[in-house]
Amino acid sequence: MKAQFEKVPYAKDASFNAFFYENENFAAPWHFHPEFELTYIEKGKGIRYVANSVQKFEESDFVILGANLPHCWKNTANETNHVKSIVFQWDDTVLGNDWLEKEEFKPIKGLLRKASRGIKFSSETAQEMYPELLNIMKATSFQKLMGFIAVLNKLALREDIEFLSSENFTSSLNLKANDRIDKVYHYVHTHFDKKIALSDVSSLVAMGDEAFCRFFKKSLNKSFFTFVNEYRINVACKLLIETSKPVNQIAYDCGYESLPFFYRQFQKFVACSPLKFRSKHSKPYNKAFN
Repeated sequence: MKAQFEKVPYAKDASFNAFFYENENFAAPWHFHPEFELTYIEKGKGIRYVANSVQKFEESDFVILGANLPHCWKNTANETNHVKSIVFQWDDTVLGNDWLEKEEFKPIKGLLRKASRGIKFSSETAQEMYPELLNIMKATSFQKLMGFIAVLNKLALREDIEFLSSENFTSSLNLKANDRIDKVYHYVHTHFDKKIALSDVSSLVAMGDEAFCRFFKKSLNKSFFTFVNEYRINVACKLLIETSKPVNQIAYDCGYESLPFFYRQFQKFVACSPLKFRSKHSKPYNKAFN
């Protein structure tokens, strides 16, 4: 099974990601990303896959994963009612370049080095840290970052850990492919509101159009323009919820020149119309504009 590359989106005003994942099941495929990840399972049972480790998991499962370590959680067939987890994702520049070389952060540096194999913390550690994780989620941006660093430091001092992957595990991930995908994602992120030409993107990664299309499909299991439309529709959903802009303006702001095509793409990815989506998800002060 080949792991899929996942680009972790960062909010403009944050140094790391901290979010609740809630769904009927754990839908993420077998994937990897350059960021570290700390995950606490609030609700759900099933199988956890990390590198060459396959283990059962249940509530209070608490693990930290190193950069580019393939992983996914899959709830079992009879456990699909509802799942929920707290997820933190960050890279090694979360406090700036070389912060891990400072004396104060040496324990955290050691923890992150061990995380290259994946670490499961004991149930006692999980239960002890859970209230702190919830407090971080409620905190302001500065307190959230400081609280998160404090949690990493506490975890670095714990000895009740279990390594998940074997010591001799080696990943077959193609770092050159990762770099190409990262460039493409950045290009789409900065140009989604404009017309995107295939030739511009393929030349960005020094490939011909056909070769790039094959490469992208193989890497992300979807075509490049499916990815572009998926990205644009995600932005449109955010604008529908957070602004009172009319639908046609949102379509234009997301790079769509044809309103009927925008509606078709929205229906494809969201399975409802933009107005129905806004009515269901927007805040009360936006509903007057539906």
